[in-house]
Amino acid sequence: MDIVELLKSAFLGLVEGITEWLPISSTGHMILVDEFVKLNVTREFWNMFLVVIQLGAILAVCVLFFHQLNPFSPSKGKEGRRATWSLWGKIVIGVIPAAVVGIPLDDFMEEHLYSPQVVAAALIVYGVAFIVIERWRAHTLKRRVAELGVVPGSRPAGAHFARPATAVEPTPQGDFGAITSVNDISVKTALGIGLFQVLSLIPGTSRSGSTIIGGLLLGCTRSVAAEFTFFLAIPVMFGASALKLVKYVVLDGGVFGTNEIAIMAVGCLVAFVVSLIAIKWLMSFVRRHSFTAFGVYRILLGAAVLVYFSGLIPQVM
Repeated sequence: MDIVELLKSAFLGLVEGITEWLPISSTGHMILVDEFVKLNVTREFWNMFLVVIQLGAILAVCVLFFHQLNPFSPSKGKEGRRATWSLWGKIVIGVIPAAVVGIPLDDFMEEHLYSPQVVAAALIVYGVAFIVIERWRAHTLKRRVAELGVVPGSRPAGAHFARPATAVEPTPQGDFGAITSVNDISVKTALGIGLFQVLSLIPGTSRSGSTIIGGLLLGCTRSVAAEFTFFLAIPVMFGASALKLVKYVVLDGGVFGTNEIAIMAVGCLVAFVVSLIAIKWLMSFVRRHSFTAFGVYRILLGAAVLVYFSGLIPQVM
């Protein structure tokens, strides 16, 4: 068992655990990392590893939100269990568009779209989108505050939460939205966010980035958009991982020796631990800040990818 390869796998798990949940594209980062930290494995194993390592990341969501997602929790009453099953129904509806489009086109996209140029373009385009959307939200917030006649986060004496969906009270941190809880997401909204998730099939878009953008545009607060994104990842990542494993073993004739199993286990374990931290941090961050910083970072990363792969600077052999 090669310790160096295990250290490389641990580093890749670190990158996966951070970038899978932040809307900055894990694929874009993995493409860059692969230029500097190369696992001594076959190309078929590497392509499978990039997807299956996400299992570690998704298990973090299952752990952190276990009670909320568990319809059999003994502490939930009848209404609580019903709400949980309803949430799962919306999650399933939200993943259908990506499954319908992604499964038949998986090989095509892997062959034609997994290039530095495509990744860089997606990073930049959606980076700009985040900045534009947050500026629009900031402008809308000012208008809402003027309409409500209150300081964000406060309520006039005697006021109640029963406000029209078009006049939702903003928080002290400048967040707002007609949908303030994942349980309030309608079937129509879940499907709409799922349609935005289809955009993430293009490498560099970021699955979390596309679904968060969809959530914001469809009326979710930042925290709700991020939380529903985590939930959508559960069936998507399990499905994608299963598909890659089957292709690796059945179609590519891949095998799992001791080194391959160790590399996969270390990568998934590190991705799991780091994801626990990243998810908690992101949920705390979006309650107080906008996604603008992520937009700027995406643009800078996209530019870096373009410059590096343009040959203007020496590449690592």
